[in-house]
Amino acid sequence: MSEEKEKYVVSPELCAWADDEHDVYHIEITMPGVEKETIVLKMHEDSFFIKGETDNTVYVGSYAICCPVTAEKSKAIYKNGILKVDIPFKDRMEGAVDVPIE
Repeated sequence: MSEEKEKYVVSPELCAWADDEHDVYHIEITMPGVEKETIVLKMHEDSFFIKGETDNTVYVGSYAICCPVTAEKSKAIYKNGILKVDIPFKDRMEGAVDVPIE
């Protein structure tokens, strides 16, 4: 009987933003050493769940999205430890106001 190795459970590093036209929401999730086959990405209209594993680490997290997106039109590419996800907004984000910085 083999003893199962204990893994660290950590939140992946991520960066998310709307494109300049406010049509698409971009997410980049850093999970170094993770094999693509271990990645689980579940997209909802207002949130997403991500999980990926290495031999000694489990990257896992659930995150809110600022505005409703069209989850079924999500596109994801994983390369060199970074998962890039693009999701179109349901409705174009209108009404954003530029705030002057003093």
